[in-house]
Amino acid sequence: MSFLNGTSLTPTSFILNGIPGLEEVHLWISFPLCTMYSIAITGNFGLMYLIYSEEALHRPMYIFLALLSFTDVLMCTSTLPNTLCILWFNLKEIDFKACLAQMFFVHTFTGMESGVLMLMALDRFVAICYPLRYATILTNSVIARVGLITFFRGVMLVIPFTFLTKRLPYCRGNVVPHTYCDHMSVAKISCGNVKVNAIYGLVVALLIGGFDILCITMSYTMILRAVVSLSTADARQKAFSTCTAHICAIVITYVPAFFTFFTHRFGGHTIPPHIHIIMANLYLLMPPTMNPIVYGVKTKRIRESVIRFLLKGKENSSHNI
Repeated sequence: MSFLNGTSLTPTSFILNGIPGLEEVHLWISFPLCTMYSIAITGNFGLMYLIYSEEALHRPMYIFLALLSFTDVLMCTSTLPNTLCILWFNLKEIDFKACLAQMFFVHTFTGMESGVLMLMALDRFVAICYPLRYATILTNSVIARVGLITFFRGVMLVIPFTFLTKRLPYCRGNVVPHTYCDHMSVAKISCGNVKVNAIYGLVVALLIGGFDILCITMSYTMILRAVVSLSTADARQKAFSTCTAHICAIVITYVPAFFTFFTHRFGGHTIPPHIHIIMANLYLLMPPTMNPIVYGVKTKRIRESVIRFLLKGKENSSHNI
């Protein structure tokens, strides 16, 4: 049966080919991915529950962290279940519209991830540079507004991806050499001109990633100036220690993101395709897996809340016995 929809050059479905060149070890690759996904889901839901249940964590910094955890869950869930179905059961076919939907969600949530990290940098800037006005500047209504603005920014910029991809003719086939429907991976199998797709993808990357990185850089430049001006080394260390977890989260998110973005556009002939695809999967999976661990280890209040929660659970179980 033809993969084309009638006489048009729009396919009824795509075949996601997994990781080209590593088909024989798909099953082995799936185990670390599944483990990381399980840690990501458990850790982020646990972190969201902890922030919700502990009144001491009802502060802007932790509300932004809960938003980051929520985004992390959505981001990795938009691809990993489908990826595991490919690696475990060889279920490679995906409906054309479902592929466009996955593309939309993947790029929306990655844009949201970047935006939340930028908001968390601004939160640290206000907390360190304007500590007396912190609670009055970052009220719950302000947090809700900036969160919604960040979400709708991603939605409005990503929606054109689906239309730009849908308009392309697919006369070369419908096999996508990837584990999920990435914008340029799908566009590149088209027999049409994808120059507009490539240019718009670069524009979106600059408007989201470029803008967010600029804001993060400016925030930490002013934070460093404020910290250096503090009178004692102890005060400087205490002020900057509140930023260490966020800096780790930035590194975990942006390093694989930069690698994926630049190698996809400029290193296509020098880097093997399976490296591209493995890094693209880690880009969506590493931040959700590591963020709860990093914040649990580096943030004193979260660490104390976890210990209290575990001790409370232990006491309840001993009473039941």
